Amino acid sequence: MTAALDATLVSTLWPANPTARLARDGALVLTGALVLAVSAKVQVPFIPVPMTLQSLAVLVLAAAYGLRLGAAAVAFYLVEGLLGAPVFAGALAGPAYMAGPTGGYLAGFLVAAALVGFLAERGWDRSWPRLLAAMTIGHGVIFAFGFVWLAVLIGPEKAFALGVVPFALATVVKTLLAVALVGAAWNAVKQMRAA
Repeated sequence: MTAALDATLVSTLWPANPTARLARDGALVLTGALVLAVSAKVQVPFIPVPMTLQSLAVLVLAAAYGLRLGAAAVAFYLVEGLLGAPVFAGALAGPAYMAGPTGGYLAGFLVAAALVGFLAERGWDRSWPRLLAAMTIGHGVIFAFGFVWLAVLIGPEKAFALGVVPFALATVVKTLLAVALVGAAWNAVKQMRAA
């Protein structure tokens, strides 16, 4: 027995009947937002943008949750930060923080979560090459949004030198780690079903 292509990892591991779906989905969105907040605090200081585990968390959550729940978790996280909750990498939050150097990356999280979740619902999370492609595309989207906004603030040359180049190697590692985590989770599901 195999999971339907539109079934996400979470819906395969934690199926919910229609009456319990709202509670399950709410718990997943809150958990996802908490994971993102914690991943923001695990960081290596860089200027103007700190290096965190957020992009890894965004992509893994999106692949596990799918489009709707993945995007909802990221959106909830962003709204928390917009309202001033200390969920971002820095000590500050609120509209001014979101308009600062990291604003483009934060917007990219939402688009990347939706895209990777969309691809996961179409089975891209069950094939190692496609999963690698989905995670690479997701990171590319995050960097594209981050670079464009940072270029508006400090110019394209500085934005590339400060907002892209220092993160290249770490992004490769985070992409491979995301692939390994999601791939291993699906392999565990297959083994449980075979037992």
